[in-house]
Amino acid sequence: MPETDHVADLLHSAAIHLLRRAAEQDVAGGLSPARLSALSLVVNRGPVTIGKLASSERVRSATMTGIVNGLEHEGLVRRQPHGRDRRAVLVDATGAGRRAFTRAHSRRIGLVVGLFDDLSEAELDLLRRAAELIEERSSPRPWQPLHRRAGSR
Repeated sequence: MPETDHVADLLHSAAIHLLRRAAEQDVAGGLSPARLSALSLVVNRGPVTIGKLASSERVRSATMTGIVNGLEHEGLVRRQPHGRDRRAVLVDATGAGRRAFTRAHSRRIGLVVGLFDDLSEAELDLLRRAAELIEERSSPRPWQPLHRRAGSR
């Protein structure tokens, strides 16, 4: 196996294991993975149309409508008129939705911190650089930490 293939296989496996462990933290928040994922997009990129949410999550608009209905019923998002298209609505997070997302995000990050808190500075630097490279190569936009991304709308 060429070295690039071997590294890619290791990264893929590590990412799956890390995300599965992190997802275990979501049970505490009471939101399904689909609702939490949609809420994440609304918090970080909203207000956004249901069609855009559906496209981003790779589901049908009808499926996303059901997810948004559930989030709206729980008071985590609200619909508002679209400024340019009277047929469309925008979905935006409520204060409760932002708090729910922040709690879920904190639980996930807390898990990762716990996994890595005994690493040396050199090991943390290596992971930081690896994460930056992965983000640069896989993200549709330039790398920017989430806390800056979320506040820079």
